[in-house]
Amino acid sequence: MTSTQQRAALQRQIWQIANEVRGAVDGWDFKQYVLGTLFYRFISENFANYIEGGDDGIDYAKLPDSVITPEIKDDAIKTKGYFIYPSQLFATIAAGANTNDSLNTDLAAIFAGIESSANGYPSERDIKGLFADFDTTSNRLGNTVADKNIRLAAVLKGVAGLDFGDFDASHIDLFGDAYEFLISNYAANAGKSGGEFFTPQHVSRLIARLAMHKQTSVNKIYDPACGSGSLLLQAKKHFDAHIIEDGFFGQEINHTTYNLARMNMFLHNINYDKFNIQLGNTLIAPRFGDDKPFDAIVSNPPYSVKWIGSDDPTLINDDRFAPAGVLAPKSKADFAFVLHALSYLSSKGRAAIVCFPGIFYRGAEQKIRQYLVDNNYVETVISLAPNLFFGTTIAVNILVLSKHKADTTTQFIDASGLFKKETNNNVLLDAHIEQIMAVFDSKKNVDHFAQAVPFEQVAANDYNLSVSSYVEAKDTREVVDITQLNAELKTTVARIDQLRKDIDAIVAEIEGGEA
Repeated sequence: MTSTQQRAALQRQIWQIANEVRGAVDGWDFKQYVLGTLFYRFISENFANYIEGGDDGIDYAKLPDSVITPEIKDDAIKTKGYFIYPSQLFATIAAGANTNDSLNTDLAAIFAGIESSANGYPSERDIKGLFADFDTTSNRLGNTVADKNIRLAAVLKGVAGLDFGDFDASHIDLFGDAYEFLISNYAANAGKSGGEFFTPQHVSRLIARLAMHKQTSVNKIYDPACGSGSLLLQAKKHFDAHIIEDGFFGQEINHTTYNLARMNMFLHNINYDKFNIQLGNTLIAPRFGDDKPFDAIVSNPPYSVKWIGSDDPTLINDDRFAPAGVLAPKSKADFAFVLHALSYLSSKGRAAIVCFPGIFYRGAEQKIRQYLVDNNYVETVISLAPNLFFGTTIAVNILVLSKHKADTTTQFIDASGLFKKETNNNVLLDAHIEQIMAVFDSKKNVDHFAQAVPFEQVAANDYNLSVSSYVEAKDTREVVDITQLNAELKTTVARIDQLRKDIDAIVAEIEGGEA
């Protein structure tokens, strides 16, 4: 079986498990248990692999907890960020799950123990609360303890049955892929709420490539509205580890999604000291002020959400918003996220941000657009096809910001025709991404696809940044050859005239015969 087939088989299997064991529980509510169990298995095997150190003579799962010295524990936590005793390992608990009458409370104690093992260590913030949404006492699992244990055991057994092979690089990739597959499926089936925490991988690839374009190395990469971390992880997948020197940074306002993002980092083998995901409202309580600037910023912030805006008079003096001289409208925070990203961007970097198209032409945001264009920060605006994202059918745009443009033109790319139609959503193929990246790199004008527009033209157009204002749509109406049409008409008229003459002759002949 090829690696692609193996992945597909695993993904089918894990989605089948997710649906079978949840019973009557809504899939969206049950996702924490499947995702959390997959995470629990991963960190258990990852930790055991670390302790064994490649020595086939050591089976960490079979060791008694008593052999663990304080020195061993201290060293492991400093390296891995957490500690798991042999008795707490996923394999140990899963093996006896069906006969364990206290399974739900045992799991709760294990999760609390793993989290508390990091207390007082540099990894404490990265580990704390990771299992908060894996509530083993929840009535979602059943009304009685026995019912809860039956369902928990089914999840544990199902995830234990997944064949990831030996714990090596490809094994880790399969874990990460399975987690992303699950998140993607949950997002696709969750309607609007799903789109708020997950950016489809095919779009994430384009965004990551735009932000990292031609950068041989970046200090770090940042997402101010990181959701489950999918955009940050696409950067890791498509660029060698040494290119992103100091790791992955993100902020997320939703607590459950914040936990998913941290789990996602671990599941893609990003150690605690190489990521920093924090909880909070980016617009009013931004983190990482001491870590900026960032050479690469990627983001898919929520579209046109409300924010406090002008109701907080201190925000106009905020370093992020003050240079524009005006705040984003209270009912539409889109440009607040854009200005935030711009203020965190280094002089050599790029930011690639998914945006609601209305912000590029609405009068309410005209002054902010003027600020961005007058200061030559807008490198490219790309319009995408509709229905690429979960939870919305709108055709969004990608705004690429740069502080090192070679000239004062602004590039507009109409990629709205680049997609493959699938059952529920459109998708961007690799060929589509390559086509966009090629013209983004060359900045060449291509009829009906890309146009580099001088500053003066954008300014004269009231700083309208809508792609359709500058890239002429291709006329798909049938071209009519007037000369050919006239010739055909003449032929047709001549035939009609002849038919009339023939009919008249026949009628005259009939009438003459009757006479």
